[in-house]
Amino acid sequence: MSSPPRELPLIPERWWAPLGLLAVLLLVLWAYWQGLHGPFLFDDFGTLPKLGEFGPVHSWAVFWRYITAGGGDPTGRPIALLSFLIDARNWPAAPWPFKFTNLVLQLANGTLLAALLWRLGRVLEPAGTRAARAAVLGAALWMLHPLFVSTTLYVVQREAMLAAFFVLLGLLAYTRGRRLMLAGRNKRGIAWALLGLVGCTFLATFSKANGALLPLLALVLEATVFARQPLAGSSRRQWRVMLWIFAALPALLLLAYLLWTGLQATLHHPEVRRWTEPQRLLTEPRVLWDYLKLLWLPRPFSTGLFNDAFAVSRSLWHPADTLPALLGIIALIALGWRWRRTHPVLALAILFYFAGMALESTTVPLELYFEHRNYLPAMTMFWPPAWWLSDLRRWRGFRGTLTIGLPLLLALLTLQRAVLWGHADQQAMLWARINPHSARAQAYAAQFEAANGQPQDAERRLLPLLAAHPDQVQLAFNLLNVQCRLGGVQPPAAQAARTAMATMRDPGTLLTSWFARAIAVARSGQCPGFDLPLLQSLVDAGLHNPRIKNNAGRQQDLHYLAGSVLLARGRAQAALGELSYALGFDIRPGFAAAAAAELGSAGHPRLALALLDSYRQVAPLTPAPGFGMGMVHAWVLREQDYWPRALAQLRAALQNAAAAKDHGTATPSMTAASGASSPSRTACGGEAARRPEDNRPVCKTGHSAA
Repeated sequence: MSSPPRELPLIPERWWAPLGLLAVLLLVLWAYWQGLHGPFLFDDFGTLPKLGEFGPVHSWAVFWRYITAGGGDPTGRPIALLSFLIDARNWPAAPWPFKFTNLVLQLANGTLLAALLWRLGRVLEPAGTRAARAAVLGAALWMLHPLFVSTTLYVVQREAMLAAFFVLLGLLAYTRGRRLMLAGRNKRGIAWALLGLVGCTFLATFSKANGALLPLLALVLEATVFARQPLAGSSRRQWRVMLWIFAALPALLLLAYLLWTGLQATLHHPEVRRWTEPQRLLTEPRVLWDYLKLLWLPRPFSTGLFNDAFAVSRSLWHPADTLPALLGIIALIALGWRWRRTHPVLALAILFYFAGMALESTTVPLELYFEHRNYLPAMTMFWPPAWWLSDLRRWRGFRGTLTIGLPLLLALLTLQRAVLWGHADQQAMLWARINPHSARAQAYAAQFEAANGQPQDAERRLLPLLAAHPDQVQLAFNLLNVQCRLGGVQPPAAQAARTAMATMRDPGTLLTSWFARAIAVARSGQCPGFDLPLLQSLVDAGLHNPRIKNNAGRQQDLHYLAGSVLLARGRAQAALGELSYALGFDIRPGFAAAAAAELGSAGHPRLALALLDSYRQVAPLTPAPGFGMGMVHAWVLREQDYWPRALAQLRAALQNAAAAKDHGTATPSMTAASGASSPSRTACGGEAARRPEDNRPVCKTGHSAA
């Protein structure tokens, strides 16, 4: 008796993975959507205003000035700057298009990750659909993880997302090349590998510097998963030569640079922020364990963008978990290396993660802690559990439940965090509650409280923290602002501000940002106790601060501010002396234009012309830009004759103003006279930026913080 015909499934098994990926992408879109309505934040205002720094990007001349103006690292990150033109061609702009493009990029990265994991899975199990199921689930757990909300919805972190995008493309090209080598198509295989290792490394690095890790990550794939699929004969020899030249050598050069940086830090160990570089090295293992905790124990909310209160390791014994954290990281890396042949999936997750952290969590003197640094390194983190869950030979029901339940759980957590990112005021209050010892978080929350009619709450928030951290100018300045709303600045708050100025570490461009507004308020007399003598005393305290005595950028800022205060007090000749002295700390045409425009706008065009004359004399001493995109930007400006034309236009406007003043007629506006592309179209001389702390325009009169 013949058996009944077997019914075919409604959907072939090979379609489950593509349909599952589509469902995951829709789930990601749903989880993130409400977060798209949030505002720009913090470092967004340090990068995005470049869209309007030289005028609207509507011509090739402006385009080249814009695309070479990046300063995040020596590469300038021009690929990231280029991507922002998708969303706007001028500044200010609306945040929604930028955030939506980031979300599209997140979906693209998740799709590429699924493709990469599928290819790696096919190496371990060529037959069947386990590789496809594990790839979709591994990519889903990464895409939907709530930790990456602070990358996707933080516009400026498109730099990190683009670097990851090109790294994924590069690894896909590399894996295709290796597969062609197995098939004996050596020339095509080598070509594809070089496309990944050279072309995509270039694009990734010029999105963000950690894209330079692509060759090292390719070596991790080779040492783990591809160890199961060795090449033979001439293919093996050619592949090894290619790997040594285009993967091992770049990786060794990068590691040598990191070792050299660490050696310099050990020998000199300057105090970069609130820590020395050796102390940062000791702290990073504890930071990495904290990252791993966030990755494996996800939660709806975290410390977010405020991690300035993270405890610094002063020695191997303080805090007590410093040495155990360091030994634990070493043990994990050793286990990953030992398991690379017996447990390649697990070994890949471990080694890929720590290789991906090599640039930002070792010797380069960056901030201690940022969640977005996990974005690229954690891409293979969830492949081991996905690989295990995709084996349906046993515990099919249990594994199937987790396969569906885990992405849904992560989606709900991500939704909660994304909703918070859509409401800046709620976000500020929550981050302040989670980070009670963070000066940045408390100052940010106090700004919202003051703006929302709760200055008393803001004052209560700031006073105890300022007492505990008297060197935090951000807290001191915000306290002055809050007391102005309460009726006037009290003497203790003024003294606290002087103390903060006298003891602060490098405050970045916060000084010029706050003083630009403070001078206008002091001149208006609308806040009792907040006057120009107070501002002068603050600047004087800063000039006597031993911590920034050798910081040329901050000294230039302070003397510039001293000149601005003197100008506001009617002492124009003394102001000219301070501004001319400030110019000597870092001779730049932008600074000279900004200072001259300020003197001219204050009704002293002849003094402004004198300052331009002083600049003309010292202009040959202008330091050459360092190696990197700054050199290219200087070349672009030189080829376009930008500064000579801009300064000539400003000089003509000042001469007209001087003549008009001599004849008693109306003085032309410096801003209007200088034209849209002139350096004096803003008070910053065409070098406008914004500070993370207060989201307002500032003048880059000195060097930005490292």
